[in-house]
Amino acid sequence: MKKISRSELDALFAAIAEGKKLYLPVVDGGDEKRGAKYAAWEPGTQYCGTVNTVRSAKDFFFPQVERLVNFKMEGKTIEIDDIREECEDFVLFGVRACDAASFQILDTVYLVEPVDSYYQNRREHGVVMTMACGRPSETCFCSVFGIDAAEPAGDVSCWMTEDEVLMQANTEKGEALLASLPMLEDAADDAADDAKASIRKVLNKLPLKDLSTDSFGGDKLMELFQSDKWPGLAEACLGCGTCTFVCPTCQCYDIRDFDTGHGIQRFRCWDSCMYSDFTKTAGGQPRPTQVERFRQRFMHKLVYYPANNDGNFGCVGCGRCLKSCPISMNIVKVMKTLEGDHE
Repeated sequence: MKKISRSELDALFAAIAEGKKLYLPVVDGGDEKRGAKYAAWEPGTQYCGTVNTVRSAKDFFFPQVERLVNFKMEGKTIEIDDIREECEDFVLFGVRACDAASFQILDTVYLVEPVDSYYQNRREHGVVMTMACGRPSETCFCSVFGIDAAEPAGDVSCWMTEDEVLMQANTEKGEALLASLPMLEDAADDAADDAKASIRKVLNKLPLKDLSTDSFGGDKLMELFQSDKWPGLAEACLGCGTCTFVCPTCQCYDIRDFDTGHGIQRFRCWDSCMYSDFTKTAGGQPRPTQVERFRQRFMHKLVYYPANNDGNFGCVGCGRCLKSCPISMNIVKVMKTLEGDHE
């Protein structure tokens, strides 16, 4: 366990940034009403200890838009230009436990055969420094999915007390990073125990702490799929996709080709199962109604994903969808409505 005074945070950030690109949460545009976002650190940047950024940290490993490859065509000859290059080393500071858990979910999608080399490149070059949640929000429910906000995963786990920042390396990358920071002092192995205990007291008082997953999972597939409650749940859904774009575990994407007039650029961009043209083929739309698309989103999180991943759910309880949905529909309401449907 290592420590540094909170008054020395800027010196810590400067030291990290000397060897690797550093990103951390900051107030978006200086306007607190807009929430926080990740930005590159530079002298004068103020760390924002908000519970969650508006968008998750998954952008650093699975960006919203990325160019995959270029093509040049001359007659019937196609020349492929592989534009991939090694990603720069970077550090993400202040990642919350829910977002850290989301990386593990994305890994099960993009690091299995065939491995997504674009995602893999970023994961290998990124170092994740998590921060325990000193003040969890009322919309947080990560504990429902077995995530401990008092002891977040990551390459380095951090706890912020009134006077200090405590750091614990969990991986070889984390150990190497802390070893490169000479201003850090040794701390007792149990130095963070009081902070953990304090956080867990707050977690036990959150309004969603008793939300249950017992009614969900791969063995409940047909009962939940055929529930008559889906039309009522989906009735007000706008199909805007906001929930999927703020979600740290959504992994759907589309691939588009853009003709520059001098060649073809192929891009990958986030997509949403809530859109009417999602997975649309020449044969039509496999889910032609909003009810079917709405059902697909939540069945994937609560049934399909755990069915294929040892019972682990595709949600990390970050609460972003609770805050962002314009009609106040979210996974919590779906779970509470469907609870017991299989019995």
